[in-house]
Amino acid sequence: MGKLYVVGIGPGGLEYMTLKAKQVIEDVDIVVGYTKYLEMIKPLLKDKEVFATGMRGEEDRCKKALELAKNKTVAVISTGDSGIYGMAGLILQLQENQEVEVIPGVTASSSAASIIGAPLMHDNCNISLSDLLTPYDLIKKRIKLAAEGDFIISLYNPKSNGRPHYLKEAIETIKEFRGENTPIAVVKHALREGQEVNLYTLGNFTDEKVDMMSIVIIGNTKSFYKGDKFITPRGYNV
Repeated sequence: MGKLYVVGIGPGGLEYMTLKAKQVIEDVDIVVGYTKYLEMIKPLLKDKEVFATGMRGEEDRCKKALELAKNKTVAVISTGDSGIYGMAGLILQLQENQEVEVIPGVTASSSAASIIGAPLMHDNCNISLSDLLTPYDLIKKRIKLAAEGDFIISLYNPKSNGRPHYLKEAIETIKEFRGENTPIAVVKHALREGQEVNLYTLGNFTDEKVDMMSIVIIGNTKSFYKGDKFITPRGYNV
């Protein structure tokens, strides 16, 4: 009897993977994933059967993993947390009789936050600016309501060649509800090779150094910088 594990491998460095995720990948018969993500865990794949697909092969990847899991133990991997913009949802939608277990990982907003301080200490949300699977009108609505509700906002997939203006439009919407001194951090390749950090405010923000490998974190009305640390207070009297 087989089993399918949906594994979040975290930001990409083996040292930031959970012990459970590492153990599962080492123990299964087959590992399934996007080619670039498999490269991140290459030391764990010795003597493993591997099935790789390209960037937009999610559905094929999930179907193959479920097929293989009928008779063998299989891990399908996602970066970050498999249940946050990862493979867990699609796997469970397609699941029939296979046994499935979801293994959590460190999501990109948490990785980025750890580098710049403590920006997510109060109520916060993740919003993807990719409109491949979500209508842009709905994305804009979510940005506005999150800004109005004073959530700290982490933007995933913030800018691509096909949608160069979405991030600028999101920032303009947020400006309606927050002051110019509100911190904004852009973290690229968080906790892995090529890491880059740029700190801004709403008043001086520029998207020149933002790409699909970046996370953009926008503070709430109480967030501030202390030196080079981005902090959102939780309400302690200090």
